[in-house]
Amino acid sequence: MSRVEPDFSLVQVPVHLREFVVDQDYDKYTPVDHAVWRYVMRQNHHYLGTRAHSAYLEGLRLSGISVERIPNIREMNECLSKIGWGAVTIDGFIPAVAFFDFQAHQILPIACDIRQYDHIAYTPAPDIIHEAAGHAPIILDETYRMFLKRFGEIGSKALSSREDYELYEAIRYLSIVKEDPDSTEDVIRQAEEELERKAQAVHRVSEANELARLYWWTVEYGLIGDCENPRIYGAGLLSSVGESISCMKEDVKKIPFSLEACIATDYDITKPQPQLFVCKNFQELIDAVEEYAKRMAVTVGGTKSLIQASQMPQTTTSVYSSGLQVSGILSELVFDETGEAIYLKTSGPTALAVSDKELPGHGKEYHREGFGSPIGRLAGEAEPLELFSDEKLREYGISPGQRCTLAFASGVHVEGIVHYIQRERGKVVLIGFDPCTVTYRDQVLFQAEWGVFDMAVGERIVSVFAGAADREAFATGTHRPSAITAKMPSYSPELLRLHQLYQRVRQLREESQERDQVQHELAAIIGEVDASYQEDWLIRLEILELLRAEEGTESEQSRLVTSLEALMEKLPEQRQLIENGLRLLSE
Repeated sequence: MSRVEPDFSLVQVPVHLREFVVDQDYDKYTPVDHAVWRYVMRQNHHYLGTRAHSAYLEGLRLSGISVERIPNIREMNECLSKIGWGAVTIDGFIPAVAFFDFQAHQILPIACDIRQYDHIAYTPAPDIIHEAAGHAPIILDETYRMFLKRFGEIGSKALSSREDYELYEAIRYLSIVKEDPDSTEDVIRQAEEELERKAQAVHRVSEANELARLYWWTVEYGLIGDCENPRIYGAGLLSSVGESISCMKEDVKKIPFSLEACIATDYDITKPQPQLFVCKNFQELIDAVEEYAKRMAVTVGGTKSLIQASQMPQTTTSVYSSGLQVSGILSELVFDETGEAIYLKTSGPTALAVSDKELPGHGKEYHREGFGSPIGRLAGEAEPLELFSDEKLREYGISPGQRCTLAFASGVHVEGIVHYIQRERGKVVLIGFDPCTVTYRDQVLFQAEWGVFDMAVGERIVSVFAGAADREAFATGTHRPSAITAKMPSYSPELLRLHQLYQRVRQLREESQERDQVQHELAAIIGEVDASYQEDWLIRLEILELLRAEEGTESEQSRLVTSLEALMEKLPEQRQLIENGLRLLSE
């Protein structure tokens, strides 16, 4: 699946997220794919009209989503743009932080594949039914839109871990093999075992992990109202024919929503959920996200936050109290005897910024080998260095062209000739030395032959978050797209012929033709289906629907009903789906 430059006329995709965007390639959808969409949507439209949040049905229409065919993302964008949102197509699962980042920019990332016919009731893989018909309708509600955007803003800065990313890759791989019709039971079992191993390897629940849980129990599987008679707003329920019905049964626990309960409860994407959380209203969700943000590294900063960032082998940003933001892979921390971080180092391309704008001359090219700097006050000084006046700087010999020695309270020593002093927003943020030597006890942290030492100024780290400060200038996000991709489907001559039959049934339903001609063609199709596709129940439902609309003969209708009833006995796992289809046709 090719990555493309999106249409910027309606959706402005940030530079660092464009690598996740792929072409929808609308023509790849088969007539069977459209029939799968139509079955799910007709069922949900009928059932969820009384079970879903009040925004659902009108939200479908206003999102540019039709019951009859898979939505075209360009058409969806024309509709969503009226409420300030947009949509882009992505390739299956993407890292949670990236998914949240899209929502922070009021963009719905929509997996463009569609579930297999065999997985029509539920699929563990994200697909266009789940993403478009599940997520898009409820954003008609203004408070819910505010919640999604705020969740995205907070979630996109959540720190994760190496184990989180490996777990994500295992989940993505399992979702792909489960949706691959050529996957053997052995391949699926191995993927499940690998997922279990990766899940067991996660010993610390990170911010990103906790927020993923909160997202799962709200945006994906949330209920709203009261526990006795809740309504559905979670996309996972709105897009699952089976679970949207079963979730209302008594054996699925309905628990009053709470932030602590949600982030403490893990989930399994491969199974129906044993419990669901019921919020009173969407404002309760906004309040919960704001409460969670207060405890995040982006808010509290400090050594503990730096340690969390150092366990995440992706780009993070450490913010000094001066306002200087250091964006790169945090690779090393030096601690004093009390365990406080007194020096930080990044590896690889690093950028410096203030107020989320990259400082000229301090981008990834200049700091391509990394960056290092002390944290803290000067020894014996009550006033932080970033607040020094020009006069006080000169007292310490901090003046361009002058040699000086800075002794930090931590024990770090910086000695060299001042090359420059940079202030931003009234605070000293950088002091350059050339040449320079930096030491801590018997450890050399920077050597004179390495060139200019750009020393960050700040008595403490006030914030740490995932991703770069100036994400547009940095151009790459927290995570890269996965190298694991789904293979393109291949179709046998028999399947291609079946696609033609589905397409002809669709044409007969949509085109204006003489009733006798329609019934004659349907009779021929029924004959071929009975001869070659004995277990295909969906095309029989579509034909039966059309026959009833065209007042076809009772014998043909009875023949189809008999065939469908026989399939219910032969295919017990499909029984409920067939029953639901017949029930809808009789109402």
